[in-house]
Amino acid sequence: MAAIARVVVHLALNREFDYRVPPELADRVRIGTPVIVPFGRGEARGYVVGLPARSPHPKLKPIRDVIGKKALIDEGMLELARWMAGYYLAPIETAVRAVLPGAVRARPAGHLERLLVTPTEAGRDPAAAQRLRPRAPKQAALLDRLRTGESLFLARLLRETGATASAVRALERKELVHVAGRTVERSPGGTRTLLPTAPPKLMPQQEEAFAAARAAIDGRNPRVVLLHGVTGSGKTEVYLHAMQYVLDRGGGAIVLVPEIALTPQTVERFRGRFGDVVAVLHSHLSDGERHDEWHRLHEGRARIAIGARSALFAPVRRLGLIVVDEEHEHTYKQEETPRYHARDVAVVRAVREDCAVLLGSATPSLESWHNARRGRYALARMPHRVDHRRMPLIRVIDLRREREREGRLYALSRDLFEAIRDRLARAEQTILFLNRRGYASALVCPRCGHVARCADCSVALTFHKQRRRLLCHLCGAAHPLPDRCPAPECRDPAFRYAGLGTERIEEVLAKVFPKARVRRMDSDSMRRKESYAEVLGDFRTGRIDILVGTQMIAKGLDFPNVTLVGVVNADVSLHMPDFRAGERTFQLLTQVAGRAGRGEVAGEVIVQTFTPFHPAIQAARRMATEDFCDQEIEFRRELGYPPCGRLACVTVRGPDEAEVTRAAGGFAEALRPMLNPAVRCAEPAPSPIARVRGQYRYQLVLRAPRARDLAEPLRRALDTFRWPRAVTVAVDIDAHSLL
Repeated sequence: MAAIARVVVHLALNREFDYRVPPELADRVRIGTPVIVPFGRGEARGYVVGLPARSPHPKLKPIRDVIGKKALIDEGMLELARWMAGYYLAPIETAVRAVLPGAVRARPAGHLERLLVTPTEAGRDPAAAQRLRPRAPKQAALLDRLRTGESLFLARLLRETGATASAVRALERKELVHVAGRTVERSPGGTRTLLPTAPPKLMPQQEEAFAAARAAIDGRNPRVVLLHGVTGSGKTEVYLHAMQYVLDRGGGAIVLVPEIALTPQTVERFRGRFGDVVAVLHSHLSDGERHDEWHRLHEGRARIAIGARSALFAPVRRLGLIVVDEEHEHTYKQEETPRYHARDVAVVRAVREDCAVLLGSATPSLESWHNARRGRYALARMPHRVDHRRMPLIRVIDLRREREREGRLYALSRDLFEAIRDRLARAEQTILFLNRRGYASALVCPRCGHVARCADCSVALTFHKQRRRLLCHLCGAAHPLPDRCPAPECRDPAFRYAGLGTERIEEVLAKVFPKARVRRMDSDSMRRKESYAEVLGDFRTGRIDILVGTQMIAKGLDFPNVTLVGVVNADVSLHMPDFRAGERTFQLLTQVAGRAGRGEVAGEVIVQTFTPFHPAIQAARRMATEDFCDQEIEFRRELGYPPCGRLACVTVRGPDEAEVTRAAGGFAEALRPMLNPAVRCAEPAPSPIARVRGQYRYQLVLRAPRARDLAEPLRRALDTFRWPRAVTVAVDIDAHSLL
């Protein structure tokens, strides 16, 4: 029995503390056990992360209590958390918290218990109800409802009979019913019934991809397979076959999707194939639903976990396969400490648990493509659509010429307008993509040029017409719409809306196509957790003609009646001050284009842009993924950017710009002597978005041939440098964005 327990508490101190295990708790303290320990003048919750034989500290405080009856984290997951803390330079406490959902960590969630009412043998006798009817009609009604002998939950019984809980208690005292608590699982799928589906026969290219996945599952190297399949090539069916192969051998699987919007469609398809062994984990579930789904996996009653980034840490038993769908997506990168990348940590978890990884994408990330080219990953190609359906025709509209021809610029070019009208006449569906929400991206005074800007961030305020508010998309600040120019020397009442957002496109469509059924899908309109499933369900069944949305509609959705995709402005992401801007634009355009023509009718894609000859747009027009990746990698190699090197971004922030500048410069001076000569360390500079939430931001970008050339010097410098009290620092290893 353990006498000492090493504990991490729920405070980001990056330290582990030793405690004495009292004899009365010795049988309950295990690795991963949640505990309550004395801490300072109070107490804290934490987890046991070790059981050392001895401690360097002579006097140890005792653990006060153990929470629950079982350990929540096994040793393998704790080791993964330790690796994340070390690699991403994060406090160990934040890494441990990352592997457990908040609903599981929090004490209040718990299992849901409801009262179940069961008639006794005496209560099922019709004479009992007859005797009660004259003086207690409600009690008689209850017995009538329970006469068949079935048990009913108290809430349902009261709702159906109109009785009260006191009537049930009276029957219980008369020993005519028995009332007991029953644990009820909260299901994210509600009461919907899914029809089981049978696996179809695979096409030859799917068979080859499945063979590569099967070899990885059977333990042959490489254990990571990059599945590069064009949109509509049937990658999901390969995932399903690979998962069935794992289940048949007694294993379990994890499926990661990049957007919550994809989850309902994915879950429906996977549950139709595998039934109740599928559990769902994502942030739009209630705490109770997440709690119950996690425990179904933890107890082995579910064997497949599906969800967004954090589902990677699901407690799947005998893990045999991790699928990362749309593996190129930037949403797999966590933006808060620990700043892990789910795709990369999936590979690390797979190595530690001896399982296979299947990375799927029509537009692979340059990192995965580079690994496949070097032989670290197996590469399975699926170059054709299912049944060799044609890829959509992609047309690029030069908005400069459109403006010359029309005399002004409209939201919809003439070609796009006519194409939408044609689809409406043929009862076919259209998707319009614009990766910018709101009505207008800026409010500008045409007289003096004043732009409404956020007082706390270095960005213009976005106008949201339905809410009649100017919103900052960084800090969330909301301001009423001004009735005149705020500039004191101007005060002109005329304002001009600059830039387009999805809300404005929705309004334009309502005016030019008044009979069309239009819906918008962005983070403003998808506020309820049921919204995703409702809109996608309506679109699938033809109750929506035109779906307008941001990047959440750009990938993974499969609607056979969509024959037109319009990209309203392809330049939104292209000219960002970020080395990945071209790669992201190419991926977004290719992915959204892939939503068209997935049925019997050929599809068409119309891309509106001011830079039609940019390499990313031309590569997307040709759907030349391999050419684009190989060319972009050569550009990156010259500058030492990923995937041809490792990158870290150190962001220093604080309320006083001068103090932030001094701190960033001082840290750079302290760090440079510790760096390997091969490391390139740029001078500290203001971030592209220099101010967020009232905090000035400076960044230090480092590039190195290997990750270890960055991690150890950064760790030493962070431990020794004395930061001003008001200044904070964030280190992002393998940074995905420099904004």
